Amino acid sequence: MDRFARQGNLVPRRAIEQCAATVIGVGAVGRQVALQLAAIGIPRMTIQDFDTVEETNVVTQGYRMTDIGVAKVLALQPALQAINPDIVVDARCYQFLPGEHVEDAVFCAVDSIETRARIWQALEAGATDYARGWKFWSDTRMMGETIRSLTATRDNDSSRKAYSKTLFTAAEAQQGQCTGRSTIYAANLAASLAVHQFTRWLRGFPLDNDLLFNLLSSELTLDPEGIAAEPA
Repeated sequence: MDRFARQGNLVPRRAIEQCAATVIGVGAVGRQVALQLAAIGIPRMTIQDFDTVEETNVVTQGYRMTDIGVAKVLALQPALQAINPDIVVDARCYQFLPGEHVEDAVFCAVDSIETRARIWQALEAGATDYARGWKFWSDTRMMGETIRSLTATRDNDSSRKAYSKTLFTAAEAQQGQCTGRSTIYAANLAASLAVHQFTRWLRGFPLDNDLLFNLLSSELTLDPEGIAAEPA
């Protein structure tokens, strides 16, 4: 039996087999993104995070008690390979460095706006290896039960310009304690929004470049700030 048969009309096998992903930050959202990508059959994945698993990460991020004290990428790697034994995983236990290689699809799931901006600027400046450089970009942000999913593609200038406008300064960012405003169910939904946009991209469908999902009020808003509608 083909284990991918039930998703055949939603996740094209030929397209995903020719694709690879980089997940930067494998905390609450990034870990769930990586697990979902492994499950739908992506053949190669780079996971990158300098942090180690803490006890609170078991509750909010889905790591196991036996993972406490282990580097997150090293705890996540066998979980990915347990889902898909054929997947090739490159586990990088350090911060993203400008100039290093990224895969076709880049999923950014880091904590700070400064880090997001630094990674994005490196990609935009062409500091990465464009021989196999990025084509799809996803940035997922979460505060409590409010999720924002941002998407851009390398061949769409308007999506890249719209995304750049969301990289406000740290002083302008909503202040909050990440560890006090995180749940695994919200992280799962955030990851699902990001991976869904990825599968739309694989199928050549139009993307929702800016989604805001407020779980508490049950509101899903497209382009909440009207950024994508602004003149280029």
